[in-house]
Amino acid sequence: MKSCLLDASVVAAAFFREPRAAAARALLASEREFHTPDLIYAEVASVFWKRQRRGEIDEAEATDLLADVLSLPLWSTPSEELIPAALRLAMKTGRTVYDCLYLALAVANKTVMVSADKRLVNALSSGPLRKHVAWIGDYH
Repeated sequence: MKSCLLDASVVAAAFFREPRAAAARALLASEREFHTPDLIYAEVASVFWKRQRRGEIDEAEATDLLADVLSLPLWSTPSEELIPAALRLAMKTGRTVYDCLYLALAVANKTVMVSADKRLVNALSSGPLRKHVAWIGDYH
């Protein structure tokens, strides 16, 4: 089974009407094994909280969406295991430690981090880590 790493932007996009929502839903419905750092749950919950605060969804919807995320077949790795590598990558790339947790796991698993964050992908696509990063719109 083919595997990939999903970042929070892909998972969050799948639950809302966003430009990359269809691609995110298709990827989640595919026969892949999905890996991610455990940070994803806090990041996606934060997206739901922000949307609830802006009045885009109500509290019940936020709670239901989080339950849906928690039921996704994600293989999560404790962030504690990734922090040393993430810090090194953050200092090397200038990206946040949060972003680099995903990147560190992709490098460790010799796989690709799929993201709907175009700025992140663009920032990493011309350097030595480019083989570990893919834009959701280009990933098949």
